[in-house]
Amino acid sequence: MIEFLSQVPLFSKLNQDQLKIIAGISQKKGVRSGTILFREKEPGTIFYIVFMGAIKIFTANSSGEEKMLSLFKTGDSFGELSLIDGKPRSATAQAVEDTILISITAEAFMDLMKNNFEITLGIMQELSQRLRDTNQHVYDLTFLDARSRVIKNLIMLANKNGTRNGTQIVVRHPLNYDEISQMAGVQKNVLLQVMRDLTDRQIVSLGSTDFTLHLDRLRQSS
Repeated sequence: MIEFLSQVPLFSKLNQDQLKIIAGISQKKGVRSGTILFREKEPGTIFYIVFMGAIKIFTANSSGEEKMLSLFKTGDSFGELSLIDGKPRSATAQAVEDTILISITAEAFMDLMKNNFEITLGIMQELSQRLRDTNQHVYDLTFLDARSRVIKNLIMLANKNGTRNGTQIVVRHPLNYDEISQMAGVQKNVLLQVMRDLTDRQIVSLGSTDFTLHLDRLRQSS
């Protein structure tokens, strides 16, 4: 547990004693694909870290149409915002595959922040980065065309979850077109048009369980 926590960006600057404190108040549990961890507007009671698997964060309108905000993978943390400000959850969290989570209760989480400045600082830095990411996303939606937004989101997905070999990045899970279209802020039919162009140009190679992004061909097409 301590070795894993040391690799979590939120806790990467902490020493062994501080990591032991976090490990001591953490619980590990598994959830099946499709499980809802919490829903939008519910009170926040738990802070989560993804040990293995994937969690999507999304909102939905009155007709049930979803807008995915984030996809959290191994080492990512989420759910702290409503614990800090005391307000209801701002979005819904759902497992998109069988997932193992590390959880910390709200009471333990707040005690942790009160008694450990380095941990509190790390959380503040993480929240600040997410705010910057949100600002950048708003900029992208305003100033970038659909093709650029799709390519940018593919690159972000590959950098975060892929394995690089020279000018190729291989991501070991299939593309989910619904999620990519939501993250890029484009209609699904527009996404499919862009993906057809990228595969025709051999910038993206699609497999049944993975996809490959060819950076050299992407640069040549720019």
